[in-house]
Amino acid sequence: MKWNDNGTISITPPARPKKCTGTRLAAIMGLNQWTTPFNAWCAITRTYEEPFVDTIYTLAGKAIEPKQAEYMKGKYFWKNLVTPTDVYGADYFKKTWGDFFKDEPIFGGMWDYLFVDKDGKPTTVMEMKTTKRAEDWIDGIPEYYALQAALYAYLLGVDDVIMVCSILEDKDYDKPEDFVVTPENTFERPFKVSERYPNLDKTLKKVEAWWKKHVEGGVSPKYDEKKDAEILKVLRANNLSPDSDIDAMIAEAEQLQGKIDKVMEGIAEDEKRLKTLKDLIKEACVEKFRDGDKQVIIKGSRFDWVTAKSTSLKVDEAAMKKDGVLDKYKTKESVTYRLTPKERKE
Repeated sequence: MKWNDNGTISITPPARPKKCTGTRLAAIMGLNQWTTPFNAWCAITRTYEEPFVDTIYTLAGKAIEPKQAEYMKGKYFWKNLVTPTDVYGADYFKKTWGDFFKDEPIFGGMWDYLFVDKDGKPTTVMEMKTTKRAEDWIDGIPEYYALQAALYAYLLGVDDVIMVCSILEDKDYDKPEDFVVTPENTFERPFKVSERYPNLDKTLKKVEAWWKKHVEGGVSPKYDEKKDAEILKVLRANNLSPDSDIDAMIAEAEQLQGKIDKVMEGIAEDEKRLKTLKDLIKEACVEKFRDGDKQVIIKGSRFDWVTAKSTSLKVDEAAMKKDGVLDKYKTKESVTYRLTPKERKE
């Protein structure tokens, strides 16, 4: 990995990158408020991806999604709604490796439900969502959700999408198994891909160009020091090479040194006074030592001020030299290097 001067990193292009899923599509386009193009690139290229851990939100979604499907079936008397299990079997995630579009080289992912015609051909994609942020849905479907569903519909060759969303309260996350889907807490938002995204094919061509440049080319999109702070921290901790990343290391070291210098400026006088006090306290402790004592403790309100006594034998080099044995037992010279950053005066 090489850190470039323009706010990007370079890697050896991966032999088997992960696909651009619906979630990553919105991130690449800069339309996902929860993540960034750089974050998506790191996941796709397997440079770094935060391990997935179920949260109360994902667990609630998994528990409530089948209830939403049953609610929709009952509300509209649908019988032609199929699940991934119907198509790929009970262990569909392992069987498909989380990708229902094996023939697609770049795009992939997993849809939630499909409507099919009498011949079993898909006609509509239905995606289920749960949230407690009702305000996100006031003006319609959040863009990052709509794009996700639109991608799957496009890849399947269908035009119709139905988004189903249930609004949860805090108690519903504690016991999602008790949640009851009703018209008061659940609504659907249908749309046609051709109407909402009339230029989706052109958009996907742009993403393919992004893929060629950044994934196949091995050069990341620009990272954002604030939005990508967590992932940058991990990458910098684990992937800095003195041979290729010296500029990045110096830049980070200077930033940290500046922070430390600013703090030290504010405590310099306090530190000097503390050293004086410690020396005086140590003198007071030394005066209290008796024969056989190894330490003396003076108790304060927050600290025990401990002065320990240790003894060691000291070699009499003058005597050894006089006896002619000093050179024989002299230790080998050791070499150490000390780095001291000194700020330049402009």
